[in-house]
Amino acid sequence: MKIVVIGGTGLIGSKLIARLTEHGHEGVAAAPNTGVNTLTCEGLAEVLVGAEVVVDVSNSPSFADADVLDFFTRSTGNLLEAEKAAGVGHHVALSIVGTDRLPASGYLRAKVAQEQLIRDGGVPWSIVHATQFYEFTAAIAQAATVGEEVHLSTGYFQPMAADDVVAALGPITVGEPLGRIQEIGGPSKVRMSDFVAAALTAQGDPRTVVADPAATYFGAVLSGDELVPGPGARLFTTTYDEWRAAQAATV
Repeated sequence: MKIVVIGGTGLIGSKLIARLTEHGHEGVAAAPNTGVNTLTCEGLAEVLVGAEVVVDVSNSPSFADADVLDFFTRSTGNLLEAEKAAGVGHHVALSIVGTDRLPASGYLRAKVAQEQLIRDGGVPWSIVHATQFYEFTAAIAQAATVGEEVHLSTGYFQPMAADDVVAALGPITVGEPLGRIQEIGGPSKVRMSDFVAAALTAQGDPRTVVADPAATYFGAVLSGDELVPGPGARLFTTTYDEWRAAQAATV
């Protein structure tokens, strides 16, 4: 099966390509650095020739509200039109748990718009809502750093390993279109401030985490469980400590 992965050279995309290849599929990485640009349509028709499935794990290079909305709507619109022309039978998109619960976030509003385009796009579809990745813990801390303090929300989330995201995406990609959202997440619900504080301590990072109920995440204040998967989610068991140990073993 030929499967085109949009954003296929990134963290999730490259791991998904490797998994698909291991299972005997033809995984094709499509990204600007491979000659495929979903905003300009450069290389798009060509890469979709013979493709049965498209998986979109791409992300906007800018998180400014207008930029991210333009990226997700224009890219997704172009993709869906190209897929229909090529006869692609399944569009899979990776999105985020809580997209529709945090309208104050311009980034998440853009993801909601993207998902609506997919529902209305005329290509059979599956959407996977994932929680935040362990791999992005450092970026979350850095974005919230002021001097030597890290001001983070006391809202809850349920982070997971990127390998587990791919483990969920794989079977959905090669299966029948779901026509619905599938939530996935990690093993434990935890306050964002507590999780990052423990992660920084484990890394020997001297910064102090300030638990701040008013701190925003992607522009939105978390009041509780907005980023926590609900009933019916597929939860994985890899803990942060296990993930860290696996990363250290590969160095």
